Amino acid sequence: MTSFVLLASISRVPYPVFLVVGGLALSLVPGLPAIELPPDLVFLIFLPPLLYSAAFFSSPRDLKAQIRPIALLSIGLVLLTTVTVAVVGHVAIGLSWPVAFVLGVIVSPTDPVTVASTAERLGLPRNIITILEGESLINDGTALALYRTAVAAVVAGSFSILNAGLEFVLSGIGGAAIGLAVGWMISRVRWWVEDPLVETTIALLTGYAAYLPAEELGASGVIAVVVTGLYLSWQSPKMTSPRNRLQVFEVLWVMDFLLNSVLFILIGLQLSTISGELSGESPAMLVLYALLVSSAVIITRLVWTFPMAYLPHYLSRRMRERNPFPPWRQVTFVSYAGMRGGVSLAAALSLPLTVGSGEPFPGRDLVIFLTFCVILVTLVLQGLNLPLLVRRLGLEDDGEEEHEENEARLKRIIDAVPHIVWSALPDGYNDFHNQRWYEFSGLPLGSGLGDNWRKTLHPEDQDRTWAEWQHSLATGEPSETEYRLRDHSGEYRWALGRAFRLRPECPQPSRSSGRPISLKPFNLLSGTTHSRRSGFGETVYIG
Repeated sequence: MTSFVLLASISRVPYPVFLVVGGLALSLVPGLPAIELPPDLVFLIFLPPLLYSAAFFSSPRDLKAQIRPIALLSIGLVLLTTVTVAVVGHVAIGLSWPVAFVLGVIVSPTDPVTVASTAERLGLPRNIITILEGESLINDGTALALYRTAVAAVVAGSFSILNAGLEFVLSGIGGAAIGLAVGWMISRVRWWVEDPLVETTIALLTGYAAYLPAEELGASGVIAVVVTGLYLSWQSPKMTSPRNRLQVFEVLWVMDFLLNSVLFILIGLQLSTISGELSGESPAMLVLYALLVSSAVIITRLVWTFPMAYLPHYLSRRMRERNPFPPWRQVTFVSYAGMRGGVSLAAALSLPLTVGSGEPFPGRDLVIFLTFCVILVTLVLQGLNLPLLVRRLGLEDDGEEEHEENEARLKRIIDAVPHIVWSALPDGYNDFHNQRWYEFSGLPLGSGLGDNWRKTLHPEDQDRTWAEWQHSLATGEPSETEYRLRDHSGEYRWALGRAFRLRPECPQPSRSSGRPISLKPFNLLSGTTHSRRSGFGETVYIG
């Protein structure tokens, strides 16, 4: 599996695509043992950490901003896909209605790991990433809550829409409440813990800490895990240090990869056995069944996405005034990027072996086989075409995330330091920081690095300071320069200037020199008294 990930890095293809191919290739190797974990164990081991990781890496603020399209995709589309696949499974394949609905529920959710990996490699606009990741997260909760009800109907041999709907609502509310409680308790614990190993261990076990009590109390463990992950994502900057947080991120990413790899290894080891159980069906019919179910999944998404993207705007004048119509190129990409993955596979492998009467679960092997085929079609065929689709549609990263990060960095600096001398800022930042510049120097900021900044330098320090800073710009070598700055009262104060490189090239040229500046910041540590380094401030050039 590691070799497949290396291929994914070279080819810029999401690594879950190669995991599917690897699982299929593994099933063709003769003589391998057929390893089959107990279904309950598969669900318990794999789904809580996968769902928690997906929720933890989501942004609650971004989800709120895109709540309408996310809700339409993660609830409305899941229900429609479940019904469509159930009809195909019953009418065309001959599955009983309860088993057909189980199949529909299993293949209805998109996979969060696959979506995140795809978005990272393709460099998509921020709102597309938010919608796809939010959909994959929420539809997992929706589908897996329905999965529990559908499987219970097959096992019990009876089904009541009223009872199932009531159970779905109550278990969802209970799961959300338990998830909030668990998230709050864990955030308190992690706020006190400073050891990175302990904090990482807590992060790895958090999914289980939310899932197990919810299931024991009859609530939805899946929704509990999702709510806990979202709550801790919101609280993460407050409850842990940046160093520990980065370490947790890395461990969770590795965990996602390992769990998905093991899932596809398991299906690869079981496919040969499943194929033997399906020997009564002709290969041509199995292929036809797989194409019918996969087509139902893909076409349903295409049919649903376009009307739901534009119809609310046509029906609501207020929505038209508040939110513009989404670009058709972005809607096209969202309608096509409905890839399935490890969550559907884990749900299929978790189907019980027998029903309440002791008889084998009807159609279990066929459901697992069709689920893998849907993953194969949506991941491999659609996934490999996504880079081409991005190029054809002209989609690219809009830089919104980087812009927000720069804004946050500037705000933190301003809030933390009373006197900040801004040496160079791009258009749009000058008005924001003019007041701080005026408080320090008594001079307007003007147009960045130019006469106003140089007027504040002591005459004996101007040439030397400027030369050292330009050397750092040209070579990229960090430099520190001590010089004297004149404040608004006319008094000179010692300062320490630091310059170092942010990235190889900056697209916006300096107004003073007309050439691109290749710096991160030019930091001025300005003293509040005559003694050097008694206080400090920063200036940041954002390219």
